[in-house]
Amino acid sequence: RGVGREEVMSSTLVETVSINYEDFNESFLTCGTCLCSFDGGEHTPKLLHCSHTVCLHCLTRIVASHARDDGTFRCPICRESIRIPSGGVAALPPSFLVNQLLDLMSRQRREVVPKCSTHPNQELLFCESCDLVFCTQCSNGSHQGSAASYQHTVIPLSIAIKRMSEILCYKANECYSKLNEASDAVTSEMHQLDHAVDATFEDVNRAFQAIIDTIEQRRETVISNVKKMRDEKKKVLQDQLDIIEGERRKVQQECEGLQYQVEVRNITKKIAHLNTKIDSLSTLVEPRENAFLKFESHHNEAFDQIQATIEDYGRVVTSKTFPSLCFMKAKKAMTHLRSEVVVHTVDYDGESQSTGGDPVVSEVKSEGGDVIESQVEDNEDGTYSIFFTPEQGGTHSVTVKIFGRSIKESPLLVEVIDEHNPDIVYGSRGSGKDQFLQPVGICIDDNEFMYVADTGNSRIKVLSPQLKEVQHIVGDALEGRSVTGITRTPTSSLVFVNWRKKTITEVTSSGHLLYQFSHEQLIEPTTLAVNSDGEILVADNAVNSIFVFLPGGKLVRKWGVKGNKPGQLGSVAALCTGPDNEVVVADSRIQVFSPEGQYTRTIFETRGKGLKGTYGGLFLDPKGLLLATRQERNNSCIQVFDYSLGTLIFTIDSREAKLKRPSGLATTRDGHVIIVDLGNDCVKKFRYM
Repeated sequence: RGVGREEVMSSTLVETVSINYEDFNESFLTCGTCLCSFDGGEHTPKLLHCSHTVCLHCLTRIVASHARDDGTFRCPICRESIRIPSGGVAALPPSFLVNQLLDLMSRQRREVVPKCSTHPNQELLFCESCDLVFCTQCSNGSHQGSAASYQHTVIPLSIAIKRMSEILCYKANECYSKLNEASDAVTSEMHQLDHAVDATFEDVNRAFQAIIDTIEQRRETVISNVKKMRDEKKKVLQDQLDIIEGERRKVQQECEGLQYQVEVRNITKKIAHLNTKIDSLSTLVEPRENAFLKFESHHNEAFDQIQATIEDYGRVVTSKTFPSLCFMKAKKAMTHLRSEVVVHTVDYDGESQSTGGDPVVSEVKSEGGDVIESQVEDNEDGTYSIFFTPEQGGTHSVTVKIFGRSIKESPLLVEVIDEHNPDIVYGSRGSGKDQFLQPVGICIDDNEFMYVADTGNSRIKVLSPQLKEVQHIVGDALEGRSVTGITRTPTSSLVFVNWRKKTITEVTSSGHLLYQFSHEQLIEPTTLAVNSDGEILVADNAVNSIFVFLPGGKLVRKWGVKGNKPGQLGSVAALCTGPDNEVVVADSRIQVFSPEGQYTRTIFETRGKGLKGTYGGLFLDPKGLLLATRQERNNSCIQVFDYSLGTLIFTIDSREAKLKRPSGLATTRDGHVIIVDLGNDCVKKFRYM
């Protein structure tokens, strides 16, 4: 029967081929001559040249009784002449097709077609959609004509069992494969553990051998000291012994020949001499050195300290971190800024780890596949920070492994944006609280309190590190709406310039006046800076010069020539000082001068007609980055330079909070820059590191 598909109103009945085992065996696997089933022995199937198959037993019988003289016999089925091979009928080729069918049937399980227990002549069916076994009579046609069973797929239960068995086997094999994979992974980890233990043993032995060597060296030193003391004492005693031996020989010499001496006076003289010697020898009786030598090990606290130190020396570090449950979170990432991904570690039970020390390895790739340098920082609280600085925007991938195994969600995709928007925008136009009117300059003290020259309101607004208003500094020196520059001194006081009054004023951070001065040569002082020696540098745009004053107002020197050539000055918009009191001056360019005013180099200059632009502020941070606010015809931005190299690293601009005539700026310790936006009457806080 062919495989067909019968569509009914309510369901689809899938028909399959059903072959009767006995019919198949009789038609294809039985010798047509003797009607015996083919096998691998006496009834081996042999293929004749006429393509008929006859068993070996029949062919042997036919050849034995009906072979011709020309070495042939007739096929018992078609009567065609068949030549007998030289090896007899056993040499005829086997029937490969019949043998394959025999192998297939020997392996094939004879399927039992499930029948309904109530209706034995009805084959059980299975609805895949309803997961229901039924026969057509028991179900009363519920799967034929019912709207609820429309388009259900119905197949014989025998086929369903076979399919499910195959699925079961497939799933079992899949599970088995997973278990094998798990077994291999655990076995590999055990081998790695053995290697780690061996390496740790070597490290322990090496470390403690170093202590043993140190102790042995100390022991040899002490023994050497003992031998040295022994030799010194022995030398003193030996010298004394030599003296005694010399005196003994002298006494012996004086007593020689005494029995032959007849002169009593000579004998008496020798006796007197010996009496004197006896008195002098009393100093030789007592040894000049002693045999006392003793080793002490508890004369101080050294032993206890050594014992305590050894008890605390070395530790074996392990971890319960389970990499596949660890996860990471990315913070906001922007081009040219240090970006951070935080890895959170947990154990097998999902509990957060509270200590560090895990071997965390990271790899960061750009959208183009380039590897970006990254650093792993152990926060020692169970978290690890992955830092990298992307140069281009786009999707970056961060791969993290612990113990060589990937953590959850690794690689993590991090979207890096090109735009730099401010973290905080503070202030609006006006004269009240939290308001500015044409602010121009800013400086920040050691506690990161900010002092903004609110020129239009003739005051200095003091802000907290969180950009909250603290107080206002006011006074006569700030009147006239003409304060155009403000800076800090090495002693933490404030200095500002009033171009209309032509005065330079120094006040404390609370606004108390310290001094104020002017000078007859000042015409239009606009901005100022203070170097590390406390000298005050004032730019005067009327004479295109830099005036250098001592605190109090004494003019030390003046330098500058008007012009656009290197070393000449245009309209100076900003000043700051660099290493060794170098002077950085911005007009339409950024130039560097020595403290005496000698031109050294140009950091930035636009070339071409109509491309000059102007600067509003300069600031050199402690890490050697020079920041400058720049305004061109249709764009304002913050430029970030490498001061020592004189190269532009990147620019900061914002489409969400566009800068309009940015002027003064200053940086904080956490990598932010505070910009005074004169055109928008506010200050903005950007991250630049």
